[in-house]
Amino acid sequence: MHALREPTEPLTQDRATPRTWLVLGDKRGDNGQVEMIAQALGWPCERRNLVMRPRYAVAKPRVRPSLHHIDRERSDPIEPPWPDLIITVGRRPSMVALWIAKQSGWRTKVVLVTKPSGMTRRFDLIIAGAETQMPPLPNVLTVTLPLMRIDERKVAAATELWRSRLGGLPRPVIGFMTGGPTGPFVFDESVTERLLELISEVAAAGGTPYLTTSRRTPAATIEALQARLPPAARLFRWTPDAPDNPYLGLLGLADGFVVTGDSISMLVEIAGLRKPLSILELPCGWLGRLDMIRRRWIRRMFEPGPGGRPLKRALARALYGIGVINHTRDFAAFYDLLIERGLAVRAGEGLVQPRGKVPDELALVTARIKALLP
Repeated sequence: MHALREPTEPLTQDRATPRTWLVLGDKRGDNGQVEMIAQALGWPCERRNLVMRPRYAVAKPRVRPSLHHIDRERSDPIEPPWPDLIITVGRRPSMVALWIAKQSGWRTKVVLVTKPSGMTRRFDLIIAGAETQMPPLPNVLTVTLPLMRIDERKVAAATELWRSRLGGLPRPVIGFMTGGPTGPFVFDESVTERLLELISEVAAAGGTPYLTTSRRTPAATIEALQARLPPAARLFRWTPDAPDNPYLGLLGLADGFVVTGDSISMLVEIAGLRKPLSILELPCGWLGRLDMIRRRWIRRMFEPGPGGRPLKRALARALYGIGVINHTRDFAAFYDLLIERGLAVRAGEGLVQPRGKVPDELALVTARIKALLP
């Protein structure tokens, strides 16, 4: 693998453009957020694409400045001259970014997109969507929605590719996007039954329910759904190398979507396209219900935004600093945000055209990044 490099030079008095690296892993959705910021900054960037050692492709190493978890031979070169700025995302790439910053004597500024998995105060800027409850620290910038936007050119191309296969289906065509279990949620029989109920309603109305699974959808759930789907329904079973994944085509051609609430990324992508969207909230086990209480309490302690009371914010920072509370995701609060802004409804309420505007906070993000640099 070789870096996709734009010609850049070290920062000098004669050239105000900082040498910028995008340190990227293997998750396209994560990388897309970094690329969006880089495009908005408007200056040349160099990309450092990383390949993880097999042991760490899934395992979560302890966060520290390190290269021990990457395959140095297959990754792009990590060598001086060190950049002025790094923009990165995710646990494993952020460890490489911190290692680079350490080699530079901490001169290199590191911007992390999404919540950190450790060493929060070592990042010069953390950009987190409102689904993540972050402590009120000076290096944290909370934006309304994660910086996930689907490439509309790819959607347009997929629309033309899939028009002959989807365009003739009975309307409305409703995309059912299913994720899988993730803390604090379970994917039990009640989820299967609720999906089948909603799918049957679309079919009974003369429409076409089009169900797609994902990497995390349990095999037992897929089998149970497939066995009981109405004749009008379509099912796509996700595999890593599937050549006919309809997701982008559905984004362009479907009349609305039902998305399981575990998938923040799909909720944001569909909301960003201003498509009719409903959220299928998932059940929790008894441990999950306790965890939801914890998450709500943390949200109240952190009070995202400038309106928090000073003493409460100071207490939250102190408790975070000694490890009593940690940052987390509050899924329920994120659903409420999408609904209150007119970008989604709850499953079963009837799909409607979104009435709210999609927040565009890239100018705020780029201003904060530029303020880090001399």
